[in-house]
Amino acid sequence: MIRSTSTINSKHPPFIVAEMSANHNQSLDKALLIVEAAARAGAHGLKIQTYTADTLTLNVDNPDFFINDKNSLWNGRSLYDLYQEAHTPWEWHKPIFDRCKELGIVGFSTPFDETAVDFLEDLDVPMYKVASFESNHLPLLRKIAKTGKPIMVSTGMATIDDITEIISTIREIGNNQIILLKCTSAYPALPEEANLKTIPYLRKLFDCEVGLSDHTIGTTVAVGSIAFGATVVEKHFTISRSDGGVDSAFSIEPNELSLLVRDSQIAWKALGRVSRHAFNKEEKSVIFRRSLYISKNMKRGEVFRYGDNIRIVRPGFGLAPKELDKFIGRKVKHNVKAGTRVSLDLLE
Repeated sequence: MIRSTSTINSKHPPFIVAEMSANHNQSLDKALLIVEAAARAGAHGLKIQTYTADTLTLNVDNPDFFINDKNSLWNGRSLYDLYQEAHTPWEWHKPIFDRCKELGIVGFSTPFDETAVDFLEDLDVPMYKVASFESNHLPLLRKIAKTGKPIMVSTGMATIDDITEIISTIREIGNNQIILLKCTSAYPALPEEANLKTIPYLRKLFDCEVGLSDHTIGTTVAVGSIAFGATVVEKHFTISRSDGGVDSAFSIEPNELSLLVRDSQIAWKALGRVSRHAFNKEEKSVIFRRSLYISKNMKRGEVFRYGDNIRIVRPGFGLAPKELDKFIGRKVKHNVKAGTRVSLDLLE
C-alpha cells in the first residue's frame, strides 16, 4: 500500500525519498529500473524533476551561462548543455509514475516553472518538491501552493528571512501543508556542513514538519538527522555509481538505500518518549543494583556498623543505599541472620 503523505510527521517512521534526478542517463528503461530498485529497497517516495533546458536557462554564448568553479563536478559546462543532458523527458513522467503506483511508492516531482506545474497536475501528482535553487521563484511557489497539495521546500542557500518569505508566500494562498528540508547546496556536501541542529530550530520557528535533503556521501548524516526530528529524508539514488552521470558521484546505491530505510526506522523507534520511570523490562534488572543487606549474624541490641554488619551489595531488593545513615550507630531490634534484606522494621 502506498504510504499517505498525511503520515509525514513524528508519529510515523521517517518518509524516505529516492531522488532519481538525472541518474536515468537519458534511458527510460533505466529510469524504470531505478523505480523498481527504490521500491525493493523500501523507499516510500520516488522523485523526479520536471523541466527542459529551455524552461531553465538560455542557450547563449555568454560567460554568465557557463559554470566556472574548479571544485564543481560540472566545471566548464554550459548550463544549457548540462540541463539538456540531465532533464527527464516529459513523456516519461506517466510511465514512471505508473510504475511507482504499481510498486506501492509515492511518485512525485520538482517542477521548475509554472508550465511544469500544469503538466504535473494533469498527471495528478500527490505532492510537490521545490528545489533550493527555485525557492526564490515566488510565482512558482504561488502556483504550487494553489494546488492545495503538500509541498516540500529545500532550504539550501536560504537565510531565515528567505525562508520566512517562502513560508508566508505559501500560507497566504491558504496552503499550510509545508515540509521544509534542511539542505546544503554543495555536490557533494561535507558532513560538517550539514548543521543538523538547524532542524529542530526550523521546526520551532516555522511550526511545520522539517526533514533533510542530503547531499553528503553515504547514509550516516541522513540517519543522524532522525535524532534531531527529521520526518523526511531525501537522497539522490542510482542503481550503480559506476554508471556515471551528472549526479552519480553523490548518489546512494540500492544496498545503501536499504540500510537507510532500516536504520532510520531504528533511530526513529529509539527516540521513544521522555520517561521519568524505569522501563518495564528494566524491572528484571533490579537484581544488578545495590541495596542494604545484613552482612553478618546480629543479636538483638547490637549496633549497626557500616562495612561490618551492614553493607551495600547486590542484589537490589533491600533498602536503597541512601537510607544507610538511618541505621549507623543504632541498635537492631531482634536477632537477624546474614543475608537479610535491610528494612526499617529492623531498627530498635
